[in-house]
Amino acid sequence: MITRRTVLLSAVSVAGLAAVAIPGSMFVRGRNGAREPKVFEINKPDAEWRRQLNGNQYAVLRQAGTERAGSSPLLKEKRPGIYHCAGCDLAAYSSEHKYDSGTGWPSFTQPIDNAVSTSPDVRALVTLTEVHCRRCGGHFGHIFNDGPQPLGKRHCINGLSLTFKAAVA
Repeated sequence: MITRRTVLLSAVSVAGLAAVAIPGSMFVRGRNGAREPKVFEINKPDAEWRRQLNGNQYAVLRQAGTERAGSSPLLKEKRPGIYHCAGCDLAAYSSEHKYDSGTGWPSFTQPIDNAVSTSPDVRALVTLTEVHCRRCGGHFGHIFNDGPQPLGKRHCINGLSLTFKAAVA
């Protein structure tokens, strides 16, 4: 039998899990220990981000969503060039460090110096390493420890979070 108490406890549990799943990159601990919005070099109101980005880009960059595996045109991009943040155009990854990880997402062994930041991302009681744009805070994806040597890192990146600019010959 479903009671009001059961419904209330279920709602509280779901809300608690949702709070844990909010990506950590957008918050820092303030002086009193409370979570406060992180201030990035580029800060825009949510309405402005929604106008600038298409719906799928917004879901990934601003809400830490994930695109469907194999859906990004950047997955098969092989030309030399630079991958930029789709939110603020910061150069983030070089094609020199891109490789086919077989996962269905563009993968890189490392970012361009001073392009990304990381933060712990707790989801369903598992802590991942989130990687995001250090300038606007846009969510790129996650870093895993199963990449090729010598670094052993795989930056598993949503193609929607990036734009590609081919090198000029």
